[in-house]
Amino acid sequence: MGFFQKIKEGLQKTRDSISKKLFEVFSAKKLDEDFYQELEAALISADIGTVTAERVTEELREAVFRHKVKEPAGARELLKEIMKAEIDYELEEYSYPLVLLVSGVNGVGKTTAIGKLAKLFKTQGKSVTVAAADTFRAAASEQLEIWAERADVRIVKHSEGSDPAAVVFDAISSAKAKGTDVVLIDTAGRLHNKKNLMEELKKINRVVLREMPDADYRKFIVLDATTGQNAVAQADVFSEAIDIDGIILTKLDGTAKGGVVFTIAGEKEIPVVYVGVGEKIDDLIPFSPSEFIAALF
Repeated sequence: MGFFQKIKEGLQKTRDSISKKLFEVFSAKKLDEDFYQELEAALISADIGTVTAERVTEELREAVFRHKVKEPAGARELLKEIMKAEIDYELEEYSYPLVLLVSGVNGVGKTTAIGKLAKLFKTQGKSVTVAAADTFRAAASEQLEIWAERADVRIVKHSEGSDPAAVVFDAISSAKAKGTDVVLIDTAGRLHNKKNLMEELKKINRVVLREMPDADYRKFIVLDATTGQNAVAQADVFSEAIDIDGIILTKLDGTAKGGVVFTIAGEKEIPVVYVGVGEKIDDLIPFSPSEFIAALF
């Protein structure tokens, strides 16, 4: 199944939510003030976020005037282009060796996302080592080991309660010795009020920078799409600890709150890199803004 079909199916609940609201708005007879107010309200109710909804509505108003559009149907096409621009980032292609540090709060699907990423890179012909640096949660490394076996990749782990930074050090040392293409680092789920865990994340970051200074190093946060605007607050907290380079948005298929993509990418200026659209190992897919918009409308 191609990206478009997967994203279309995964966005069904969000699509139903947003499409119904937009259909009512664009059923208007004319582009008057009521139209723009109803559009802004519809966008906000679709979990797109107040700031983004206001900006998108104002940009549409200006585009309608600039292009001399008179009918709601023409405005709809302009809206699609504006919304695509909100989430369309030029992402640099990976270079290798590549290190991905994956963080996030408990329960967002972080370990599962790493297992699926491992499979994705393996399918692309890359060698992969997974670092089980979540030594805080009971059975976390065992769960990751199951995913590593399914993806047929190497895993480096220590016993529960070990120093996570030591796990990362060993994984990187092993990867360098074997010439591994990709190192995926799983980390303990943490909240902003767990100061020791956030400091631990910074320590892991320092180890990567010190031990693989020439690697393509990116820091991703996993967010659960079903939490809607709460995901935005999580992105803020983690960005304070380490610079976040991208978002892995999981459980997109289980929510009508997919509009949060616009808030994250538009307001926070953090690109969505991967989206989870199902339970299977190949259901984590690279994010395509144009196909996301096409599936939404």
